[in-house]
Amino acid sequence: MTDNTYTPPRVWKWDAESGGQFASINRPVAGPTHEKALPVGRHPLQLYSLATPNGVKVTIMLEELLALGQSGAEYDAHLIRITEGDQFGSGFVEANPNSKIPALVDHSTTPPIRVFESGSILLYLAEKFGDFLPHTPAQRTECLNWLFWQMGSAPFLGGGFGHFYAYAPEKYEYPINRYAMEVKRQFDVLDRQLAEHPYVAGSEYTIADMAIWPWYGAVVRNEAYDAAEFLDVQSYRNVVRWTEEIAARPAVQRGRMVNRAWGEPSEQLRERHDAGDFETKTWDKIGDGSE
Repeated sequence: MTDNTYTPPRVWKWDAESGGQFASINRPVAGPTHEKALPVGRHPLQLYSLATPNGVKVTIMLEELLALGQSGAEYDAHLIRITEGDQFGSGFVEANPNSKIPALVDHSTTPPIRVFESGSILLYLAEKFGDFLPHTPAQRTECLNWLFWQMGSAPFLGGGFGHFYAYAPEKYEYPINRYAMEVKRQFDVLDRQLAEHPYVAGSEYTIADMAIWPWYGAVVRNEAYDAAEFLDVQSYRNVVRWTEEIAARPAVQRGRMVNRAWGEPSEQLRERHDAGDFETKTWDKIGDGSE
């Protein structure tokens, strides 16, 4: 045992913030912290989100549906600033009691249907519109296998590796090595699958790709954690090929812009209320997010 070994108390208590970039929004209790109603736009589908990997999954799906001519997939995307605690407003908590983005409310039904958790939203939209989810039992199941693989695996990439490698206030060898090993194993799982198939679930582009790409593609493109070299992601050649092919899709390029409030202004569309917003740049209209 070394001097810096942590001995857990018999009963854990939240005495202070845990430190790190997101310490101010982490807490051990649920529920709203303030009253704030959610805005509602003119389309039946109302999305409340931020362009993190989980949020990007849904905006990619919606833009892909619109690209297929599914006019019912038109949507309003409202920006939720998680570092400012928007997700703890009473309206958002009503839409998602887990206070995590994204949350979707479908007003095409009476009463409206709330949908939360990104994988659930992808599945809901795929079933609602009949696209990006195979119809045969075997292919549908394979797609869902990979959708749920992502839901179980990405926390090790983000909350595990990403936290300890990029965001933790102090760097420790053990957690970084432990999670780096697991993330590389996950990349190997993907690489082996993509060596045999053009897309993750087989020959079709599906919600499995839309769920996995924003997380693992971001690491390949060095857009997350600045860890591409550390993880040697270029060695996963099939994942690299798949990443770049999906990145080239116009709907993906639009989807990753929506609710983005950082980076190059040309890549930001803080809120989306109409397809024309990609041309008129809503971010110009509602400020730079610093207010």
